[in-house]
Amino acid sequence: MSQTDAARITGAYEGVQYKIDNRDSNSMLYMRLQPGFEVLGKPGSLVSMDPTVQIKGKMNFSFKKLLTGGELSFSHFWGPGEVVMAPETWGDIAQILLDGRCSWHFGKHAFLACTPGVQMNTKAQSFGKMIFSGHGLFVAEATGVGMLFVTGHGAIITRQLQAGEQWVVNNDHIVAWNCQYNMEKIQAGGIWSTIQTDDGAVCRFTGPGTVYIQSRSPENFIGWIANRLPNN
Repeated sequence: MSQTDAARITGAYEGVQYKIDNRDSNSMLYMRLQPGFEVLGKPGSLVSMDPTVQIKGKMNFSFKKLLTGGELSFSHFWGPGEVVMAPETWGDIAQILLDGRCSWHFGKHAFLACTPGVQMNTKAQSFGKMIFSGHGLFVAEATGVGMLFVTGHGAIITRQLQAGEQWVVNNDHIVAWNCQYNMEKIQAGGIWSTIQTDDGAVCRFTGPGTVYIQSRSPENFIGWIANRLPNN
């Protein structure tokens, strides 16, 4: 069960009480663990913890860098005590309850934390080099039963899709989803093309299901900074 207001989300799941505070652009995740209960977190996301909490890093699985550009690892935290985590940059945090009946996909950089019952696999989705110049979307798939926490740049917005309803989202703004999707290339004016444009790659989602998006694009932010750096 969870409760939500404009600036705070609270809830509990099997020995873990959690609170998402300081929303929506400076969110932090507070988790109070009962004795013997465990959560998994993204390495480097720890802000603080009680001295009673035990922590251990462990590589759960890895993939060729050709596909993912790196390895996905977890830090393990055991209670009792409180653990506080935060995203790498300013942004929001959303909680997703996995009930074992469907899988969730999310960008590989969106993961923040989860409970042990969540299993994950990582894969690269590719458009094909000839059509999309090698531009692809790296995604992780979460299955099982448990609580998953994901992060986004800016605010995270939720969209519920009815059966057959479609929604087109720029890849740079996608956080997580549990519905059918196709990756496409689009140019200004809605004309499908093999030509590179500012609109870039998009995902077409088809309901029923839920889609989480982020209000700011990390790629656009990187470009914004680069354009303001002094030339050497």
